[in-house]
Amino acid sequence: MVEIIPNWHPFIVHFAIAVLLVSTLFHVVAVLNSKSTNYYQFENVANWNLWVGTVFALMAVTAGWFASNSVEHDAPSHLAMMDHRNWALATTALFVVLAIWSFQRARKAYPISWLMILPLIVASGLLGVTGWKGGELVYRHGLGVMALPDLTDHDHSLHSHDGDNQTDNDASNMPQEDQSEEAEHEVGEKAHAHESEVNDDSESKMSGSNTEGKQTSEDHHDHSDHAH
Repeated sequence: MVEIIPNWHPFIVHFAIAVLLVSTLFHVVAVLNSKSTNYYQFENVANWNLWVGTVFALMAVTAGWFASNSVEHDAPSHLAMMDHRNWALATTALFVVLAIWSFQRARKAYPISWLMILPLIVASGLLGVTGWKGGELVYRHGLGVMALPDLTDHDHSLHSHDGDNQTDNDASNMPQEDQSEEAEHEVGEKAHAHESEVNDDSESKMSGSNTEGKQTSEDHHDHSDHAH
């Protein structure tokens, strides 16, 4: 058998989850359209997805058992693995019962009823919890992971598409000496601009003072002419 890293369980279990959820969906659609001309099409899709999905679930449980005995794990991850296993066994058992019930009903040509829809909805909820707990084994406990990424070897800021962020990133990637020279140059430009602004302000004030003094002198001269 072809070896899949880390094992066959992740490869099979996604089919089981998808097909069984589709089965539940079409069971609901069929019972809501029991008087429609398309009812038998909905019923066939619902039945076959339930039967095929149950087979995939049994295969996933079997592959999961091999996986639990092949991946390295510690005490906390072992407890999480056993919890996932218990949920998987209970969920698969319920779907097996529903698949047998569905097969018997189809043989006798009984229509789909809400009596079967409700257990299917419950089983789908259990399936969701089981899948969640299986995901936690990988993403929280790291089971079945061959190697973890080196987070120090990758910088997400380099992927920025914003112009300003790209400029900042380019500046941050400059050598330390170049950054120091760039900072000193920027400080010098700011100081020069500030000095120019101060000089312009002083010249403006001096010009205003001279104009005011001149105006005052002219006013005084005019008044002295009229004094006599």
